[in-house]
Amino acid sequence: MSWQHPVPRITDDERRVRLSRLRERIEAEGLAGILLGSTESLRYFTGLVWHPSERFLGALVTPTAVSYIVPGFERSRVETLAHLPGEILVWEEEESSAALISRLLGRSGTLALDDDLPLFFYHALAAVVGAERLADGGRLIRGLRRIKSEAEIALIQYAMNLTLDVHRQVHALLKPGVRASEVVDFIDRRHRQAGADDGSTFAIVSFGAATSLPHGADGDQVLGQGDVILVDTGCRIDGYHSDITRTYMLEGGDSAFERAWWIEREAQQAVFDAARIGVACSILDDAARKVLARHSLGPDYRLPGLPHRAGHGLGLEIHEEPYIVRGNDTPLAAGMCFSNEPMIVFPEKFGIRLEDHITMTAEGPRWFTNPAAGPTEPFS
Repeated sequence: MSWQHPVPRITDDERRVRLSRLRERIEAEGLAGILLGSTESLRYFTGLVWHPSERFLGALVTPTAVSYIVPGFERSRVETLAHLPGEILVWEEEESSAALISRLLGRSGTLALDDDLPLFFYHALAAVVGAERLADGGRLIRGLRRIKSEAEIALIQYAMNLTLDVHRQVHALLKPGVRASEVVDFIDRRHRQAGADDGSTFAIVSFGAATSLPHGADGDQVLGQGDVILVDTGCRIDGYHSDITRTYMLEGGDSAFERAWWIEREAQQAVFDAARIGVACSILDDAARKVLARHSLGPDYRLPGLPHRAGHGLGLEIHEEPYIVRGNDTPLAAGMCFSNEPMIVFPEKFGIRLEDHITMTAEGPRWFTNPAAGPTEPFS
């Protein structure tokens, strides 16, 4: 499909820079190479997009080469797909892909593994290479991926803008009697019409007490008069995610909800205000919980209160590093992108999640989307 968006795709030149940095890290850590599976890291470094299955397909990256490891019958398909140059090496159905990788690696040297590789493939490699020669490559990979380039940030911003516009359309659509399933279908359709990759990546639409369940309730729901509404959705543009949540009521007058909404907004703002270059991710989670504690909510993960972390990183994966969570001492750095969503749950009554994302700049935090204006005004 032809590219229809004003923001550019990620270029092969950028991927070559990524690959160069990966090789620098491989050499600095004295590794023989790193093995990428059919994961978002394969896409990030080589541009090759492939869905995982029981048959291994990936790439072995060494200080001097990129070798694609491919099932024999898939070679012609891989050759048609976008990817950085590299030798394509095949294994046939009765052969072992792990044995092929072992031969390429040789009799010595440590192989770092993509941390999204399935466990069954780790065991296959350990059987032929030796577990003592395998290392966790997740720290190395995630350390590179969590710092976003200007091109990545531009794609995320575009996706966020698109999803925020879909949220506005949903707000205009909602009225008592509408079914959650109708809204979910509408969200997907609008994302598709706007050119998102494969429509909406997900859509949580909850009404009333179901909003107290962070990831929604089973079954369909019907919007009743005076119900709290929670809509959480996103899409992908060139693989990069958006993810925005709004919680509101169509009409004012519910004092319990409105008071809780402003506490949620205060906690969200506290996370933003705490975000500074060099500050540990855990400090942001702490900032949200301190707000809730001042309002006699929580403490810790107790309910009513905040039952989960205050945010998560976002990029080619909707949940990735850095995680805004207690105990994470990773310092914030320019180029990091993460959600700000310190949800407040009142069990069996309602929940409020306001989710906007932040990108860190050298000067400090910047919103991707402006936070909601009020309990009945989900847009600023």
